[in-house]
Amino acid sequence: MNIEKRVKELVEEKIADKPNLFIVDIKMHSNGKLIILLDGDNGIGIDECVQVSRHVGFHLEEENVIETAYNLEVSSPGIDFPLSSPRQYAKNVGRNLGIKMKDGAKREGTLTGLTEDAITIEEKVKEKGKKAQVIESVIPIDQITETKVLISFK
Repeated sequence: MNIEKRVKELVEEKIADKPNLFIVDIKMHSNGKLIILLDGDNGIGIDECVQVSRHVGFHLEEENVIETAYNLEVSSPGIDFPLSSPRQYAKNVGRNLGIKMKDGAKREGTLTGLTEDAITIEEKVKEKGKKAQVIESVIPIDQITETKVLISFK
């Protein structure tokens, strides 16, 4: 059985009664590290990560899904982890994003909205000799390679 598939089933089973929580990523690395990244519409607490870790760890051991030694890590994605799901975009409306496009371009702006297949940002555009203008841009999600939340310490 595919380890990541079984882990996904176990996590979904544990968070089924918490509709505000969702899976961001599950990866089994060749070095034996199993990483489960969870998030919530209003964030996720350490207690919820602990509950998922205990549930998944118990069942993996009982079922002997992983035959070699492994290290289980359950956490929320860090601020440097790219956004990957519509729910992550939704919870970050109003925040500044750095976006890498498939054509190599980089864009930056405030996320103002999203649809099923695009995001809308307000970005400052400066033309030579003119004052910077704030324009609204719709960016198709399939043209984005990476989106990260930008943190300002100003």
